[in-house]
Amino acid sequence: MNITSDPNLWAICLLVFLLGLLIGVFLTAGGRRKWKARYKSEVDRREALERDHADREKEWREAAKDRDRDDRP
Repeated sequence: MNITSDPNLWAICLLVFLLGLLIGVFLTAGGRRKWKARYKSEVDRREALERDHADREKEWREAAKDRDRDDRP
């Protein structure tokens, strides 16, 4: 049974390929919106965390400056 000479094997391979394509299309049809929504929420969460960190970093720098002023004679 050689793949280059057996037309039945070519037909089976083509049908399996088409079945895989159909399954892939049906599985991702509704998942794209969910994926985009999850990505958007993750981006919003990351931006909020970065803003909070920047605010806290500013507070830490001010506290460090105050400590440095207090430590100087």
